Amino acid sequence: MTQLKTENRVVWVDWMRVIACFMVIVVHATEPFYLGGDGSQILTEADAYWASFFDSLVRACVPLFIVASSYLQFPLHYSSGEFLRRRVVRVLVPFLLWSAVYAFAWGEPVENFKNLLFNFNYAAGHLWFVYMLIGVYLLMPLLSPWAERVSKRELQVYLGIWAFTSFIPIIRDVVAGGFEGMEVVYGVSGLPRQAQTPLWGEAAWNSYGTFYYFSGFIGYLLLGLYFRRFVGELSWGKTLAIAIPSYLVGFAISFGGFLRRVFEMSQGKFPLTGLVEKAMWWETTWCNDTVGVVLMTVAWILLFKKIKSCGGFYQRVLLPVSKASYGIYLLHLLLLVPISGAIREWLGVGVDGRLGIWTSPVEIVVAAVLGFVVSAVIAVIAQKIPKIGKYIVG
Repeated sequence: MTQLKTENRVVWVDWMRVIACFMVIVVHATEPFYLGGDGSQILTEADAYWASFFDSLVRACVPLFIVASSYLQFPLHYSSGEFLRRRVVRVLVPFLLWSAVYAFAWGEPVENFKNLLFNFNYAAGHLWFVYMLIGVYLLMPLLSPWAERVSKRELQVYLGIWAFTSFIPIIRDVVAGGFEGMEVVYGVSGLPRQAQTPLWGEAAWNSYGTFYYFSGFIGYLLLGLYFRRFVGELSWGKTLAIAIPSYLVGFAISFGGFLRRVFEMSQGKFPLTGLVEKAMWWETTWCNDTVGVVLMTVAWILLFKKIKSCGGFYQRVLLPVSKASYGIYLLHLLLLVPISGAIREWLGVGVDGRLGIWTSPVEIVVAAVLGFVVSAVIAVIAQKIPKIGKYIVG
């Protein structure tokens, strides 16, 4: 199978990484429209629709990063020790640096650093991604020998099991009877989580049910492997015949699931407010391990694989941004929060804002574009600093 490459790079993966990075920023630019107050806050019915539209539109962003890593690096091209050493330099060191920056920037630094011994700073919630990514990297050397010899049929079976697990968060919600059936437990972080409704071997004394080891982001690792080894060049007709229905069904599940939960709780009355566990329940169909996001991820991969452009724009703009994408992810929230706040202060809030019903979507798009562009410029410049650039932004 041939892949369009330049400077030993897979061109469509660079495009996917950059656009996925922008999609992440859209997700975070949307958060003020359903998170706020005591944790959860949707001011108007229109904001419920806009929040669900934009967030659902780009929810495949994080899985696309895992697919990109898998496509390029799995199975490993060199020894486990060399692979992990490179990950420490390119992933762990910049992460530790920016964790310290956020600890000083937001909240009480001493308490933040104490918390960093056990978890990320919750004010910089996007850093959860790095913990997950490190876990995936630790498993890649273990799975690589199997990945080198796995057959197409065998990989399809495992992907099928994983695909079934993407229904489990929704099944769990149905079995629990909705929000009222989901017990809220507060941990040391102050953040609530919904207590698991036991399924297939789970119990009060056992969280490791039948599908525990088959679920989550490991499925996206296998998905990237499947596309690299077994999915060749498809025609535009076949690509669209698969991608469009997959995306539309996935979007409908994510978009409709969020709105159903919001309106079930609000009974059509806004503003809708409460503690953050409400938003966690609204987000059920937005979670990365749910079927809607899986379907949209597949659609995006198929579309990105058709990108062949590697001309001047790619060489001068997109490629440098792709190389700095990890740094953009790490630093963007420091810029997006004040940018988003300033835009909202200028344009107003919801349907009472300067642009009426269009106020919220304009605020989301403008904040996301500005946040992405400024973050990209800073990350690209920082990466070019001799000797230390890679330690700053990866």
